Amino acid sequence: MKIEHIAIWTDKLERLKDYYVRCFEGKPGAKYSNEIKGFHSYFISFNCGSRLEIMSMPGVADNLGNEKKQFQKGITHIAFGMDTMHQVDEKANQLKADGFKILSGPRRTGDGYYEFETLDPDGNRIEVTTVFGK
Repeated sequence: MKIEHIAIWTDKLERLKDYYVRCFEGKPGAKYSNEIKGFHSYFISFNCGSRLEIMSMPGVADNLGNEKKQFQKGITHIAFGMDTMHQVDEKANQLKADGFKILSGPRRTGDGYYEFETLDPDGNRIEVTTVFGK
């Protein structure tokens, strides 16, 4: 069994699609629209087989913010795996150069990972990680 996809609501569909395509090498499918509901979405596929569904529709409540220091219940982040620590460092440097805030790291975690945390343009928390020592 595998996770088929994770969905994210957004008010800026094209901006969020472009972020995951440019920064994480996602491949967008065709835009789907249901004009009656005002619903629009893209599925973005990644080489490992997982996908994100980026969706927009009027009336969806705003994100409460994932930059808070306090934990909150529910899905808290999306993690992208890299092959090496060097690739994690490179991705952190790329995102920082592109103007995205690095919340923590890159650093070694107590459970054997090397990772950093950032936010996508909508404030969704992203981890970029690998197994320490690779």
